[in-house]
Amino acid sequence: MSFFSEERANELRAIFFESARELLQALNEEGLRLEKAPADAEIIRDIRRTVHTLKGDSAACGYRELSEVAHALEDVLTPEIASRPGAELGELVLSAADVFEAFLSAYMSGVQPPSGDGLRVMMQRVIHAENSNGRTLPAPVFGWNEYERLVIAKTAEPARNLMNVGLVIDAKCAMPAAASQVIWRILREMGTVLVARPEIGSTEPTEIVEAVLATEQSAEYVRRKCQAPGIVSMAYVEPYSPTAGQAVESAVTPAIEQGNGEFLSGVLESFMPTAEPAASPVEAKPEQPKAERSLPATENLLRIDAGRIDTVLDLVGELIIAKSTLQQVLVDFTKRFGKDPVRARFADAMAKQSQVMYKLQRSVMKIRMVPVEQLFRRFPRVVRDLAKSGNKDVQLILQGENTDLDKSILDALAEPLTHLVRNAVDHGIEDPETRQRAGKPAQGTIRLDAYHQGNQIVIEISDDGAGIDQQAVVAKAVQRGIITPEQAAQLSEHEAQNLIFEPSVSTAEQVTETSGRGVGMDIVSAVINRLKGSVSIHTERGVGTTFRLRLPLTLAIIKALLFHTAKRLYAVPLGTVLEISRAFASDIHLVEGREVLRIREEAIPLIRVDELLGQQAREPHLVVDTASARSVHGDFVDERPESHGRPTLARGKCFIVVVSVAERKFGLVVEKLVGEEELVIKALEDRLVATDMVGGASVLGDGRVVLILNLAAMVDRLRRKQIPGRAQAANA
Repeated sequence: MSFFSEERANELRAIFFESARELLQALNEEGLRLEKAPADAEIIRDIRRTVHTLKGDSAACGYRELSEVAHALEDVLTPEIASRPGAELGELVLSAADVFEAFLSAYMSGVQPPSGDGLRVMMQRVIHAENSNGRTLPAPVFGWNEYERLVIAKTAEPARNLMNVGLVIDAKCAMPAAASQVIWRILREMGTVLVARPEIGSTEPTEIVEAVLATEQSAEYVRRKCQAPGIVSMAYVEPYSPTAGQAVESAVTPAIEQGNGEFLSGVLESFMPTAEPAASPVEAKPEQPKAERSLPATENLLRIDAGRIDTVLDLVGELIIAKSTLQQVLVDFTKRFGKDPVRARFADAMAKQSQVMYKLQRSVMKIRMVPVEQLFRRFPRVVRDLAKSGNKDVQLILQGENTDLDKSILDALAEPLTHLVRNAVDHGIEDPETRQRAGKPAQGTIRLDAYHQGNQIVIEISDDGAGIDQQAVVAKAVQRGIITPEQAAQLSEHEAQNLIFEPSVSTAEQVTETSGRGVGMDIVSAVINRLKGSVSIHTERGVGTTFRLRLPLTLAIIKALLFHTAKRLYAVPLGTVLEISRAFASDIHLVEGREVLRIREEAIPLIRVDELLGQQAREPHLVVDTASARSVHGDFVDERPESHGRPTLARGKCFIVVVSVAERKFGLVVEKLVGEEELVIKALEDRLVATDMVGGASVLGDGRVVLILNLAAMVDRLRRKQIPGRAQAANA
């Protein structure tokens, strides 16, 4: 990196991190393929190309640790090793992907990267899988006694590093005693041996040599120098700790086998980043030139930081606001100078500008749209790991991967979708024995599907497992004090199912690393509400469960319906509006304390926007007939059980905007309709809006500010208000 300026180096590192993420995703997918076809030579070659590219790129950026581990893994990835009994090369590749991910996270955070020694242990086990024959390979204990620890404490120099070094002598070595002498010579060249087992000079045969080395060198340097093919089969190196006494499962480096038994220290050092030829991604191997050709052609691709696209989108939004202002000016101009010929030219120019603006907006929005495949690709590995840890057989079917979605929404969906997929494996799918007893196939199925529906995208996560035990959910909610037993008895099926989204509600019988704490589903609900979407559940005991997420295609620019209520201007996304109806006093009824409107034999629950937002209207919404025993207090009605009077609207009539939220219909009671408008959504800071029911704001052409309602949050708040116990819990 010394050849570049710091600014250029940082730019190259950013490119490396982005491409490395793609390589790791490819490595995960190839590892899963290798598990299903362990002897497939083509898959192994694909994995070698991926690892080789990662090795070269990381070396070029100066990330030596990652490059060295990738180089060691590359040597293991051969069809010969894969064909050995018990090699489990697929497991090794997947573990390597996790280790490489840890490396990248450390580099991006500027912290010390992991050693990768655990991966080296696995590589050595794979290399020796054929020859182990059930024999347990020796491992150092580093259990120094009190006398040895005292010697170390007295002879150690503060300026030097103290390291535990354990070297396993190759079982094929013909002269183990001579091998020990070679090992002592190697260690002395790097520093001072403070204590050793067996003692220096001993001629007794041994399988492993342990020592504490005081050296100025790094652990990686010591590890490389100890690699003696034909003499040392494993090298364990770790910082010295006076309390060490457990068997070590880390710090292993496999020695590269060569028939002549010569030391390869110098050769290994040539692969360090300081030697520029090693950073080249091309080596003299027949398949390596294909590595460049296997990657997507980049001639027609341009990598752009997402922030730059957001800046362009913000500017397009400002242009749309300016267009609205000009349209308002044209309206005012027409009122005053309707017959002026300039008016017609002005209108033509505005029409042309609107067409160009629409095309520009569509083009920028398309740039931000990415296929959901980018998100779906991570879940096969998640399902595989969870199924393996839970002794389950699960297949994941992906559909609709080419469905496009705004990148900002896609990124925000990663966490809730991960929770839902993990729950499907852990809670939903039963173990093979239980499934077979129930007449199901032993292998469970989870489906991830995405498709467009109007101006929304729908993502479904379904499984053919046991389904959600609704009674268990309600019982857990009562146990947690979220609702009372009396309230539980009055819950509808939909309300009972939605209790799964309450914090601390879980039907898991045991708390595991995966689930049981009740902190997953409430996160799902919170994130989906924040994205102005909705989530619904369909479950059947013994058949399975489907979670359906509905989300807007973008959070930047929307078509909206504007209306007035309580002398304020609001808007809702036009895609959620089903119909608009007029209501009179006699049309609105109270059913179990809830206002409903009957439309075509269907009872639509009503939402008073001003009441839900805590506003006080100028006039009371409801008055009662003289036969009623109910009294009115401002905007609210004191409804006594013995009264059955029907409320009427004080102003005689209003508009009902019927919207769809989580596959249910609700009616917004509004005073005046304004019309449709294209709005540029501006996020509001928490200090400006103290409620999650307002999802954003926009500025109209005449300068007025309109608040955009978050319908999912409003429905959730209405649901909480209708159950006093939960309302108090929410406000606590």
